[in-house]
Amino acid sequence: MPLLTDHVLFLDGEALILDKPAGLPVDAPRDGSMSLENHLASLTFGFQRWPLPVHRLDRDTSGCLLLARNPKAHKRFAAAFEAGTVTKRYIAVVDGIPAEAEGTIALSLKKVSTPTQGWRMIAAKAGKAAVTHWRKLAEREGRALIAFTPETGRTHQIRVHAQHGLGFGIMGDPVYGNGEGPMLLHSRFLSVPRGDKPAAEATAPLPQSFVAAGFGPEYLDDAGL
Repeated sequence: MPLLTDHVLFLDGEALILDKPAGLPVDAPRDGSMSLENHLASLTFGFQRWPLPVHRLDRDTSGCLLLARNPKAHKRFAAAFEAGTVTKRYIAVVDGIPAEAEGTIALSLKKVSTPTQGWRMIAAKAGKAAVTHWRKLAEREGRALIAFTPETGRTHQIRVHAQHGLGFGIMGDPVYGNGEGPMLLHSRFLSVPRGDKPAAEATAPLPQSFVAAGFGPEYLDDAGL
């Protein structure tokens, strides 16, 4: 089990931003396996209270995750996410190359469930509004590195928008892609406004899984990310 104290990107009296490893769920799984909850006691950094996550990243998504270090901060941060004032930027490798260089995907999302496949999100007019801006950063061997900037924060939003909006699933996505290898979706940057105080913000380093797929940090440097 990794020591998450080594994954802290930002820390002050109100906020803690972690570089969450891929494979670690934020919420405790039903099977009782390890989750972020098992690490909270080690992330107090002198406080008595455990920090609590303000939002969620999927189990197989890595990168910036905000935790609040006291209840008042948690309430303010949660309100910022709800109001859409938080800046989030993700990077992903998709299993194909979009023809356009950039664009906006506006597809409402709805949760569905079947006894055989379990639950998943689908694009549906009757769903909740979801908007994602995207930009192609690089292409290599039939795949593309994409920067995604979501306006909304729906469950599996980027994963479904990649599949239905771009026409290509994210590499390694076990639900909306081919499921081969690690899922290459990473929360690269997070910035949470705090009124008169400087924003709580951090940039998460590129995971080795992206480098192994042929998309190293030089592609992000070239794009100013």
